[in-house]
Amino acid sequence: MTDLDVPLALDDPAAPHSASGETVRTHDLSDVAPPARPARRWFPKRVVATPPAYDHPHGRRIIERVEAQGIEVERLTSARLTGVRGENDRQTYARAKSTLAIVVSPPSRRKLQPIAPSADWRFDLAEGCPAHCQYCYLAGSLSGPPVTRVYADLDDILDNLTEYAGRGTVTSRRVARRDEGTTFEASCYTDPLALEHLTGSWRRAVEHFGAWDASVQLRWTTKFGDVDSFVGLPHQGRTRVRFSVNCLPVTTRMEGGTSPLPERLAALRKLALDGYPVGLTIAPIMTVDDWREAYGELLDAVAAAVDGVPELDLTAELITHRFTPGSKEVLLGWYPRTRLEMDEESRSRKHGKFGAVKYVYPADVMAELRGWFEHEIAARLPQCRILYWT
Repeated sequence: MTDLDVPLALDDPAAPHSASGETVRTHDLSDVAPPARPARRWFPKRVVATPPAYDHPHGRRIIERVEAQGIEVERLTSARLTGVRGENDRQTYARAKSTLAIVVSPPSRRKLQPIAPSADWRFDLAEGCPAHCQYCYLAGSLSGPPVTRVYADLDDILDNLTEYAGRGTVTSRRVARRDEGTTFEASCYTDPLALEHLTGSWRRAVEHFGAWDASVQLRWTTKFGDVDSFVGLPHQGRTRVRFSVNCLPVTTRMEGGTSPLPERLAALRKLALDGYPVGLTIAPIMTVDDWREAYGELLDAVAAAVDGVPELDLTAELITHRFTPGSKEVLLGWYPRTRLEMDEESRSRKHGKFGAVKYVYPADVMAELRGWFEHEIAARLPQCRILYWT
């Protein structure tokens, strides 16, 4: 039995979420190996809704959208979901990964947490992601079967943001980023475009921020390219959409179920032409063979995608690959044939704020990577502003 009132990724002061996934609680799911899938819209095999979800207008809107796709919505009698646990971890994972639950967000989600170095505050409209990235840091943070949860109480979630405007410390009080205002990250535990066709939640969030007459910014990142429903919205430049991109050796081998890189870059161009501030989340940066050439080709492809865009507002967030002992065990169990390098002997051992161990590139490698990216972005994408490196 799965308790849908319990968040998929639990907040834990000993293991806080971070924009770079440096410190997350891990669980042993080493017997699970979900297959990569071609990029396409995700449609769950089973959709359930808890009773409180029907009390919220947006919950009913989600139900209508799902039923319009010909998918039956099962009304639960409580927040207890049965039928997910299988005979083994693999079967449980498969069932959970194909299940969508329409629920009300837990009260704990009303108290927003900062998310350094990306944004002032994090808020959630959903938890769970259909994609299969072999380096996924969320894979180690699951509190139970990864049933994707979408939140019916969208209006309450958005209204709750008002009291946090002007109170941020991560970005809004830094001189270099003060022009962004108070920033709100809405894609920590999911990929918005993987679920948008079922929920419409991020479209409504964009409209909410567009109508919010304050120095604020909505931020979310995606590996998908289905952005047509966002073109023409009255966003007022208060939503920055970042596309998670990488060099082809990474995107073609390690990002199952996502949109190909050209589709993501085409979507970036489409939104930039519609006046959105846009961004690149280049992550995780890896020292793959011939990495300079591979990442050079990526930057050239981005340059081509934004060529001729008037008044382009483009940023970059640069995040290097790192892993924890627990996440390595989980990911090697899921993807035993992965080419993802996770060799502790070639890495530097670091301790996070709360003592958790992580493995990062040695200082000399980090310096070389950072120097190369800063130089090449300035040369190939002179209009791009780097927000942070980690």
